[in-house]
Amino acid sequence: MLDAVIRWSLTNRYLVLVLAFGVLGIGLAALNSLNVDAFPDTTPVQVQINTVAPALVPEEVELQVTRPVELVMGGMPGLEAMRSVSQFGISQVIVTFRDGTNIYFARQLINERLASVELPPGFDRPEMGPVSTGLGEVFHYVLLSKDGDLAAAKTYHDWTIKPEMRTVPGTAEVNSWGGLKKQYQVRLDPNKLLKYDLSFDQVVAAVPANNLNVGGGSVQQAGDTVLVHGVGRTSTIEQIENIVITSVNG
Repeated sequence: MLDAVIRWSLTNRYLVLVLAFGVLGIGLAALNSLNVDAFPDTTPVQVQINTVAPALVPEEVELQVTRPVELVMGGMPGLEAMRSVSQFGISQVIVTFRDGTNIYFARQLINERLASVELPPGFDRPEMGPVSTGLGEVFHYVLLSKDGDLAAAKTYHDWTIKPEMRTVPGTAEVNSWGGLKKQYQVRLDPNKLLKYDLSFDQVVAAVPANNLNVGGGSVQQAGDTVLVHGVGRTSTIEQIENIVITSVNG
């Protein structure tokens, strides 16, 4: 039998080549449409709740932040387990639901419960993590600047590339690492503070107080509505330098 197959193949070698390329084409077409998942996502239906607690040690984070969040989360429909991690300056509570629970239904339940969490003054409100798992696909890319300006590269990424990446279907979150964030720094001279009898807190309070745009309602004039807009937001270094900290005798 094997001799007959070999003899036929040698006699019809061109037909054999055509069949071989045909099978190869079908295989490549099937490969492009084949869903390959080397690491299937076995993560249960869970939601992360993160709370920033600046300067608190883990014991205080557990008592003042983590514990109140856990008490509020108890008793939800489909709740299966709950675990938490209290670290320096941050609290994380992971709520796990039964398999088959709609993740968006679970997040809606948690969002309603978070509104009733009572935290000490000065704490940020708890926030839910993105709709993703630890085994979700991760795509890494690097953005380089031709002139080496790390601040310009990060600004371009955060305001141009990142919003476009969020529109890609299946994208849960886009995180930025590295680069320099554009900022204006006010560096104080202690000698001048003493000279003009000013304190550090006065300067800290004056900068944000003089960096704000506010609305002033509207004015009706000859049938037209004119919007009143108070412009006080700084946009240049010169404007920051002209901020008045205090006045003495006018």
